[in-house]
Amino acid sequence: MTTTTPIPEKTAPVAEPPASLLERFRVPGAFLLAAVLLVGVAPLALSDFRLNLLAKYLCYAIVAVGVSLAWGRGGLLVLGQGVFFGLGGYAMAMHLKLADAAATGQTLPDFMQLYGTGDTLPWWWQPFANPVFALAMTVLLPMAVAALLGFFVFRRRVKGAYFAILSQALAAALAIWLVGQQATTGGTNGLTDIQGFFGYDLNDPVNQRMVYFIIAVVLLLLMAAARQLFVSRYGELLVAVRDSEERVRFLGYDPANVKLVAYVVAAGMAGLAGALFVPAVGIISPALIGIVPSIGFVIGAAVGGRASLVGAVLGAVAVAWAQSTLSDAFPAAWTYLQGLLFVLAVGFLPGGLASLASVVRGRRTPRTGATTTNQAPAQNQASAPTGGTA
Repeated sequence: MTTTTPIPEKTAPVAEPPASLLERFRVPGAFLLAAVLLVGVAPLALSDFRLNLLAKYLCYAIVAVGVSLAWGRGGLLVLGQGVFFGLGGYAMAMHLKLADAAATGQTLPDFMQLYGTGDTLPWWWQPFANPVFALAMTVLLPMAVAALLGFFVFRRRVKGAYFAILSQALAAALAIWLVGQQATTGGTNGLTDIQGFFGYDLNDPVNQRMVYFIIAVVLLLLMAAARQLFVSRYGELLVAVRDSEERVRFLGYDPANVKLVAYVVAAGMAGLAGALFVPAVGIISPALIGIVPSIGFVIGAAVGGRASLVGAVLGAVAVAWAQSTLSDAFPAAWTYLQGLLFVLAVGFLPGGLASLASVVRGRRTPRTGATTTNQAPAQNQASAPTGGTA
């Protein structure tokens, strides 16, 4: 006697439930809220002095966006972002100093006349008299330096603490070189007393507000661009390289190229932040781009949450505000507090303050799961047949 087994019917694939309205508009809503607060509320609620400080903090937040991309997504501990911040800042300051000198009928910036370097402008200063060239160099020069350094570093598979130390050494080397070139870079003082910004007087509060609006809009645009990178195919590949570099290489991708793109993009953002920092503050000096400022950029992103764009931005602003406030009251102790913040964030809260809610939820979940697991056998025993055969 032969039996035939019935052919199982094909079941239709279960469609995923559509995203709720809240999830669909969560990111655009947060972006719109940030735009309203930065462009609409802050200029009305803050005085000119406080708005100037906020413009300075937002420049640090632009650097934090790049740190979130390179470190939060790519796992690259970039402790040398002060290099690219300084390159962009000096490129902008050189043009503005030449423009200020031309407005008074001079061919040399004031500090070159003070130090008596001669009547000839150094050859590498001359192209920066062109505003288009200067603006391009604020971004392209940091990206070119990052591409050159990253090409050799990532090809040699240097990573982890070695990469962090190498990037920090580069920041120290640039600061030392700038200090030694007093006749052409201003030395320890840097490039100071910048009066104009492409024809606008920076001493006018109206023009200072214009600079703030430019910085705020640039920050919002870079956050939107970084968000697109995060959710793109490249963003997923960058996370894969961070988590399992050898597996990505086995699948046919070159991790060096993936990391190089993130490093170069982060350098370009830092250079643009440095360029905007100059008209906001009116100065750029080696003290703003050395080892300590480079660590400060990373601390801000780490405290807020390096894997979260919003967290990194808010963390950078909060740490910069705390530095300005607490360093005046505790000038000797602030450096230790800054280091303690970094240790606590990396050691005990790697996701930063942005992950605090998920950490709390994660601690509550195992208890619920354990209760469900203990109740499951009792339910199975209650529903099991007590006797008989099928």
